[in-house]
Amino acid sequence: MFIIDTHAHLYADEFKEDLSQTVAKAKAIGVEKILLPNVDKDSLQPVYYLVQKFPNLCYPMLGLHPTYVKEDFKSQLVEIKDFATKLTPIAIGEIGLDYYWDTTFEKEQKEVFESQLAWAISLQLPVAIHTRKAWNDTLEIIKPYANKGLKGVFHCFSGSKEQAKEVEKLGWHMGIGGVSTYKNAGLAEVIPHIPLELLVLETDCPYLTPVPHRGKRNEPSFLIHIIDKIAEVTGKSSSEIANITSQNAIQLFNLNK
Repeated sequence: MFIIDTHAHLYADEFKEDLSQTVAKAKAIGVEKILLPNVDKDSLQPVYYLVQKFPNLCYPMLGLHPTYVKEDFKSQLVEIKDFATKLTPIAIGEIGLDYYWDTTFEKEQKEVFESQLAWAISLQLPVAIHTRKAWNDTLEIIKPYANKGLKGVFHCFSGSKEQAKEVEKLGWHMGIGGVSTYKNAGLAEVIPHIPLELLVLETDCPYLTPVPHRGKRNEPSFLIHIIDKIAEVTGKSSSEIANITSQNAIQLFNLNK
């Protein structure tokens, strides 16, 4: 199988002790590309390191994650944007809105989000969207940019059929990860209603580990369980799901360049 992990924090401390082995296990199941979303200024160098260490496997995104939007957000944006001259990104991400833990910087999150959407438009790059407890605000901000041709993916999509339809109307993609394997999450029931051409695979590792490894550190080799779950609920073969989602990722992120 040819598999692409479109969202993996492989630079996280959880992988320091066995990074090479983790990559080898991913390659063994057919993972050929791993996309690395940046989250703040401190993860710039770790992302850069992996892109240099694993060329043609690891691909960088650049962005300021909403939960890292604090008093220093302006200087962080400058530093991240400047780093694009050193590390050519394939997307802007992960970016968005997150009201789950704290809404202290809600206004600033929106400002940062819009700035990065505009940046994506100017660079002609897609975006990877993080939204948590902020669905309506996220859509409201995105729509004008989508109307200008901006494309992207709703990372870690775990919404309802109605929310999936809203994303479909935009023509955007949905990143499907470990939540699809959780018995009471409801995502497995939504997936059959999403056009396959709008699905991409992701782990969000080391987080959101799929069944049967839930409770352990997530990693790209566990994508096989997500593929099998999507195949099960759509009536397709696992190889079909791997191929379709990989082609979707190649097209969205322009990985043939």
